[in-house]
Amino acid sequence: MPKIIIVEDDPMISEIYQKKFVDAGFEVLVSDSGEQTLTLVKNNKVDIILLDLLIPKMNGFEVIKTLRAGNFDPNIKIVVFSNLGQPEDRQKALQLGADGFLVKADYTPNDLVKEIMRLMNQYGEEKKNEMNGHKQKNGSSAGSPGIGVKKILMMEDEEVFREMFGGKLKQDGYDVTLAENGAVGVKEALEGAYDLFIIDMVMPAMTGDEIIARLKLEEKTKNVPIIVLSASLDEAAQKETEALGIAGFFVKTQIIPSELSRKVEEILNK
Repeated sequence: MPKIIIVEDDPMISEIYQKKFVDAGFEVLVSDSGEQTLTLVKNNKVDIILLDLLIPKMNGFEVIKTLRAGNFDPNIKIVVFSNLGQPEDRQKALQLGADGFLVKADYTPNDLVKEIMRLMNQYGEEKKNEMNGHKQKNGSSAGSPGIGVKKILMMEDEEVFREMFGGKLKQDGYDVTLAENGAVGVKEALEGAYDLFIIDMVMPAMTGDEIIARLKLEEKTKNVPIIVLSASLDEAAQKETEALGIAGFFVKTQIIPSELSRKVEEILNK
């Protein structure tokens, strides 16, 4: 039976969530403050924490920072569930060590339970495949690219996303090269040998569409799969970009690094 801590300072909302998770087969602990959350984690073996950000006695960001400082079980999954839905809030939480970020307005209690169960299944699969899959990718000792390591070129001008996504891909055993503008990225793509491109839509020197169009014209790069990252979701623009023959399109503030890494693995294993 998975054990979850629900961190919510509104007792009525907390009670609703508690009932839904109990009905779904979870063992549920509840907390209404940051300090109480740390005490529960210290005294219980917990699988996942559903964490509100606006809580008394340490806000959610402080709780994440403390839990990831090295004195608590690093395998505990932390999923933020908050009314704060700005990109900077999401980025800050993920950078501090959260594993997921959900906005309260997007989920009914039933939908929330389903999403947490989906995430736990995902995390379980990632853990199961971590040793075998990543060892096969590395083909050598950690920290140095080995024979058979997949090479990724990531074109992204924002440092926070280069660190978040690029860092996770490197951690998962990929050889990642970073380019901070479109012109440099295209030059590197044509001179190097890459298994996959990750391209931001809004880049200095060249736009994402221009980069993709250029790569599709070149014999060397026309069949290399491309994942596109966008700062916003414009359905018309997305359809136009997908028509160029890309392998995936994601809003970068709505995907966490582990999800992107999983998608990369799926594409490269096809």
